[in-house]
Amino acid sequence: MRRWDVRDVALGLAAPLLAVAFSLVIASLVLIGAGDPVLSTYSLLLDYGQRPRSLALVLNAATTYYLSALAVAIGFRMNLFNIGVDGQYRLAAMTAAWVGGAVTLPTGLHQLVIVLVAVLVGGMWAGIAGLLKATRGVSEVISTIMLNAIATGLVAFFLRKVAVPVAGSNNIGTAPIAESGRVGGLPLVPDSALEVFGFLPVAVLAGIAYWLVLGRTRFGFELRATGRSESAAVASGVDVRRMVVTTMLLSGAVAGLVGMPQLLGASYSYSLDFPAGLGFTGIAIALLGRNSPIGIAFGALLWAYLDVSSVILDIEGISREIVTIMQGSIVLSVVIAYELVRRYRLRAEQSRVGRELAQAPRAEVAA
Repeated sequence: MRRWDVRDVALGLAAPLLAVAFSLVIASLVLIGAGDPVLSTYSLLLDYGQRPRSLALVLNAATTYYLSALAVAIGFRMNLFNIGVDGQYRLAAMTAAWVGGAVTLPTGLHQLVIVLVAVLVGGMWAGIAGLLKATRGVSEVISTIMLNAIATGLVAFFLRKVAVPVAGSNNIGTAPIAESGRVGGLPLVPDSALEVFGFLPVAVLAGIAYWLVLGRTRFGFELRATGRSESAAVASGVDVRRMVVTTMLLSGAVAGLVGMPQLLGASYSYSLDFPAGLGFTGIAIALLGRNSPIGIAFGALLWAYLDVSSVILDIEGISREIVTIMQGSIVLSVVIAYELVRRYRLRAEQSRVGRELAQAPRAEVAA
């Protein structure tokens, strides 16, 4: 049993490792074609990413990437493609920033109100797609893409209505959140001036909650069963329409948390330069991590490491787009890699069953 467990873990790691290896091959070919040194480029990426300041930036970026990937993974577990995480978190962050800057409450309560607003707005925006699918059969892919565009327009419209000038720039943003609503940073190591987002523990708790709810509760079982086969779920008494709406609400609620590390830990307001595109990054990381909370964590760290390390390439005269090529090739190859591993696993299981059946008559004769 222990040997089988080790083999199962090895097969689980094989697909992402194959995807990363394939991306390195593609990036190396591009570097050779461009006349850039292959080994020196990889050495620069490794060295720069290991600096203390770089590690802090990696953890900060990975925190937001992880929350985004969790939001996507919730939908994936039910075979729902929530492409609208990007619009959900931006609309949630803007609304939460406006509410947070408009009120002054005691520390703790102020932060809680901001986070609750973000969760509610993100959940409600995703719930629209869930209702459309449950009641009208509208594909969540189409509806969430359109809702992304609508969210972009709404954010731009309301931001102009509530914005105030940002000191020292031509930027505009919501009123700054008071100290009572901010989340202080955590030292990277004890007695260090380098800090990471104080929202990092929340991301860890979100991952634990994801694992518990989807893997250890009846709701999680029904969610996964519905994703595997709607007809079987209906035969088991599961209300598929209710599960669709609930799953989208939950996915959107987690998406509402994506902008909170940056909002409460760095910018303290929502402005025109607030990070965008995190929802689409979450899709790639969820695929790479195969919807596993631990796999997603490693994927988020890898993605963040590549993003942060790419800065040194520009300084050294090497195009940083090589990192984008690596990330893109990882996404393209990870699906193929998982399929290859799945087929290998299936053939191995069939061979094992065949050997056992072949040995069964001999055992009966010997008896």
